[in-house]
Amino acid sequence: MTKLFSPISFKGMTLKNRVVMSPMCMYSSINKDGSLTSFHYTHYISRAVGQVGLIMVEATAVEPTGRITEQDLGIWNDDHLNGFKGLIEQIHSYGTKVGVQLAHAGRKAQDEPVIVSPSPIPFDDKSKVPSELDKVGIESIITKFKEAASRANLAGFDMIEIHAAHGYLINQFLSPLTNHRTDEFGGTRENRFRFLQEIIKQSKQVFSGPIFVRISTDEYQDNGNTMEDFLYYANKLKELGVDLIDCSSGGVVPVRIQAYPGYQIKRCEQIKQEIGIPTGAVGLITTGIQAEEILQNDRADLIFIGRSLLKNPYWVKQAADELAHSLEAPKQYERGWK
Repeated sequence: MTKLFSPISFKGMTLKNRVVMSPMCMYSSINKDGSLTSFHYTHYISRAVGQVGLIMVEATAVEPTGRITEQDLGIWNDDHLNGFKGLIEQIHSYGTKVGVQLAHAGRKAQDEPVIVSPSPIPFDDKSKVPSELDKVGIESIITKFKEAASRANLAGFDMIEIHAAHGYLINQFLSPLTNHRTDEFGGTRENRFRFLQEIIKQSKQVFSGPIFVRISTDEYQDNGNTMEDFLYYANKLKELGVDLIDCSSGGVVPVRIQAYPGYQIKRCEQIKQEIGIPTGAVGLITTGIQAEEILQNDRADLIFIGRSLLKNPYWVKQAADELAHSLEAPKQYERGWK
């Protein structure tokens, strides 16, 4: 059996294959209340029909002021639960597991009159200056993440991912480029990690399933976190019982990234090998052969597919054909699944 199509388990959750639909913001909660729309049902369920092993629902805000835009999904109140329950039921009917990425935009919130960050440093010269979070504000957001994790549990999500990448709030605490605090949440990398650490501890109290964390493993900027720092963070995540690190990059400060096939894999592999924690590879992975090489060479444990799944909801079938793997068809599609 090809490794891409072999099952893998995380804390009681077994995936039928190693393909994950990467969380991608759709900005389609058109009523601006954080609720799912008919688009989201079509968008996610079609990928389950296409036999993705795990679908990650896009960045979903833990409070209204934590949205990137007003059309982001939310999980900040119980009114959101029925929509998620219906979506999860449909995805599960195709044998696919489903998770949700819990997020707070921090200083990258675009539509809020007041935005927050660990330090009052704007993203660029066109962005608003964020308000520096005081300790009461920090504790409030930690609690919002815990409440969101609890709702994810009630909705029936198989796992959650905490979004600590791409320059959003948790990443702003982790990076010395955006965190100039001098209290227990800033300064040393141990202190910069504290915000994420508390979010994970609180979330584990209310969510018993697997917890993934997405981090940016390269900030593409001098004076930012180094690979030594990322290995330190990865080891701390392992100690906290995080099940997998989803290895992305960038977004902390405005930079031009030279993207090429597999451009983030080297750091993903290094974290996996040196820290001994499962990792997820993401970034211009476009073919089944490429994905199989990453897995067979033990460079990652899961393959996160983004743009290729936007282009082709049946990318998994395409990958199976490339690898000469016989992929079982959904019953309704058996006549054409050749």
